[in-house]
Amino acid sequence: MTFSIPYTNLSSQTAEIKTELLSAVEAVLDSGNYILGPNVLEFEKKFASYCHAKYGVGVANGTSSLYLVLKAIGVKEGDEVITAPNSFISSASSIALTGAKPVFADISEDMNIDPLKIESAITPHTKAIIPVHLTGRPAQMDEIMRIAQKYNLFVLEDAA
Repeated sequence: MTFSIPYTNLSSQTAEIKTELLSAVEAVLDSGNYILGPNVLEFEKKFASYCHAKYGVGVANGTSSLYLVLKAIGVKEGDEVITAPNSFISSASSIALTGAKPVFADISEDMNIDPLKIESAITPHTKAIIPVHLTGRPAQMDEIMRIAQKYNLFVLEDAA
């Protein structure tokens, strides 16, 4: 007997808002304004407000966003940043682009980075943790934040 289990079904995630999504895409296509513009500014403001942040900056991709935040918090050559080994390459490459060393902490049964493994990977050179929320499952953020506070580390959540 053979089973076929789809890895993910994105169409079911957007079914309820499909009409709204298509309308928004059509409005952007009709405007001819694909880069920056009023829609991006509006999104940045709304997202910043949603996150209770002073600013929101849209970028082209997850790699750029992680890199910019790593640079903003001062990550540089000689530093280490802990992340998950089973993520897209952007998690590690954004760290490497700063000159810092990506350090991989193993995952737990939920396929997300294991907080216990994070703590054992911390060194005096560790500056940040990048947990990656994978396959619709959030990482164990309460525990990760506890560890980050204990060791005075930055946390950048990769939810791309």
